[in-house]
Order: sequence, then structure tokens, then C-alpha cells
Amino acid sequence: MYIRRNYGFLMTFNWSKKPFVIGLIYSLVICLLTEFTSVKLSVPWQPISIIGIAVAFYLGFKNNSSYDRTWEARKIWGSIVINSRSFGMAVVSFVNGEEKEKIQKELIYRHIAWLTALRHQLRLSRPWEHIESRLNGMYAPTVCEEYFEKLDAELIKYMKEDEMNRLVSRTNIATQILRVQGERLQELRNQNYFEDFRHMELHQLMTGFFEDQGKSERIKNFPFPRQYASTALWLTFVFSILLPLGLMDIFHQDKGWSFWISPLFSALIIWIFFLMEKIGDYSENPFEGTYNDVPITSISRAIEIDLREMINDTEIPPAIKDENGFLM
Repeated sequence: MYIRRNYGFLMTFNWSKKPFVIGLIYSLVICLLTEFTSVKLSVPWQPISIIGIAVAFYLGFKNNSSYDRTWEARKIWGSIVINSRSFGMAVVSFVNGEEKEKIQKELIYRHIAWLTALRHQLRLSRPWEHIESRLNGMYAPTVCEEYFEKLDAELIKYMKEDEMNRLVSRTNIATQILRVQGERLQELRNQNYFEDFRHMELHQLMTGFFEDQGKSERIKNFPFPRQYASTALWLTFVFSILLPLGLMDIFHQDKGWSFWISPLFSALIIWIFFLMEKIGDYSENPFEGTYNDVPITSISRAIEIDLREMINDTEIPPAIKDENGFLM
């Protein structure tokens, strides 16, 4: 997630310059052929303008749908923040008896382990995601610990080694951590560390974590329908191919300087349309580990800080800092 006030123009152009460069070369070739050959490379502008309007509406639909996916993902993780704080408060308030500090720390740390496993799972690659674009480019963040540290190296900080070894081979580690947490809460109830009513409150919070995990997995594992995404891309290509021909219909009568700037206008319009398409394309998958992700690493760290401060823990890690304006 980019957290500075605005993307700079050079940053935006560097990220999306390929359509502009190709469009400029393509338009210049058409312009030169029109000027120095007998072939008239032009088509009436009116039907092309209608195509452009249709493509713009379609791109608007795609971008709105992509934004909805990103915003829903952020709301889900907002719910995780609220439920995690409620869980921490409940653990500190409800758990009493001998060794209550040790038990509180165990429950809080296991919850942090769940957060760790979940965000690692959400950052695993899917075939439809932009795998080649992860952490590349001069303006991109260069450090995201999900890709350079193994999950077990993270989990060992919050779980007993034998417990971790039993879970790391499971298909969905985050789900299994919540299962273990639920079983442990039942054990504590049987040992009278809290009564039935408080146990039910804790159980409701665990159910909320399962719901939030399932909602996150739904966005992660169900792509933006490829027929909509692909159609938007190919319609933009069709419009971009026809656009310079349509502008020739307008500019070819003028043999002055305006005729020779028509390739620049063509390239600019092509760049604008492809930029709109790319913005929607890179907003479809809010957990893929690229520029505009929901910052689940930062959110998880903020939750960890809150929960560990509730139990007066030591050696609490600092909040995640942005890098080049990007917060992961």
C-alpha cells in the first residue's frame, strides 16, 4: 500500500510507460507511411470514438469491481484487528488462577502465530496473479519478509517446537492453529480457569477468526472473473490499434506542424487507456505482494504490539516502517 499523499508522475509513468512507447512508435510509422507513400492509412474517426466510449465504460466497470475487492479485503483485516484486540482483552480479563500469566502469554502468542501463518498463506502465488512484478522496479519496496524468511522460522517465536512440528505439514496451518487454540480453551475451562459464560465469549471470538480467515481466502482463491479482465484488455488493444488510423482522418489534411504531433496525441491517449486498465488489473488481488496490497504485514505487527503490551511482555518489536512510500 502506498501511503504518501500522491504517486509522482514519473513514478506512474515509469510503471506504465511501455504502452506509451509502443504506441508512439506505431503511430509514427503510420504517420510516415501516410506522408511518404500513396497508401492512405486512415479510417473515419466517428466509429472509433464510439469504440473508445464503450471501452472507457468497460474499464470503469472493471476498476470499480477491482476496488471493491481491495476495499473488502481491508474491511476483513479491520475486523481481524478488532476481534484480536477483543480476544486479548478477554484473555487478560477472563483467565485466572495459578500460572495465569503463563497461560495468558501462551494464548496470546498462539494467536500471533495464527496471524503469521495466515498472512504467509495469503501471500502464496496464484496463477492469475502478477508474480513477475513482485518487489521489482526502482520505486518498489525491496523488503517483504514473507519472501525471505521461512514460515517455521517465524512460528517458532510464538509456539512450542513440538506443537509447531505437528502443524507445519498440514495443508492449512492457520486453520489448524485455531483448532489447537480452541482445544486449549476447552482444557482451560475443564480446569476451571474461567466459567462457561466466559468460555462461550472466547468461543465466539474464535468463530469470528474463522470467518475472517474464510473471507480472506475467498478473495485470495477466487480470481476476478477472467472473462471480464481479459475482455477489458483486448478491447483496449483493439481501440489502441484503430486510434492512430482515426487520428489520421483528422490530421492528414493539415500538412503543417500539427500533422507531426499526431503520433504524440495517439501515444498519450493509448497510454491513458492502458493506464486505466493496469490500475484495475493491479487492484484485483489485494494479497499478492505487489505495490497496492492491503498491508497485512503491517497490520499483523500492529496487532502483535497491542496484544503483547496487554500482557506486559518484553522485547516487543517495533511497528513496520514504509519503504519508498510502500507499507507491506
